[in-house]
Amino acid sequence: MFDLRPYNRKNNVTSYNPFREMDSFFDDPFRFFDGKALAEFNTDIIESGNNYILEADLPGFEKGDVKLDVKDDILTIKAERHTETEKKDKDSRSICCERSYGSYSRQFDVSGIDTDKISAKYENGVLKLTMPKKEAPKETSKHLEIE
Repeated sequence: MFDLRPYNRKNNVTSYNPFREMDSFFDDPFRFFDGKALAEFNTDIIESGNNYILEADLPGFEKGDVKLDVKDDILTIKAERHTETEKKDKDSRSICCERSYGSYSRQFDVSGIDTDKISAKYENGVLKLTMPKKEAPKETSKHLEIE
């Protein structure tokens, strides 16, 4: 089965589930209070012939900050940005620091994808994955003799 829907994604058609909210809170209890948590990154998924195209907005990240992993038919996209603590010179000091540092991570079910043939490009803050569909198994029948 193929289902390129993200795992743990909130959307308008799902009903409120307090247990899911509690799980989310206990997974990272401090993200609600620090005001610096990175939001989920946005993705578009397009079906195009024998491929699915996934485009993910990751502005401000370098190509080396983005990691892709496929394990047990789960595609994980992770992007991490580190705090820059370097001072420009001895007389400089920060007045305001509002840029967020941390990591994004999203997972997708890719059980209907030929994962060995996934290609990825990163350009202008957009990650583009081309994911070929698995070929449907050919139905074959075999004539059986009756004894």
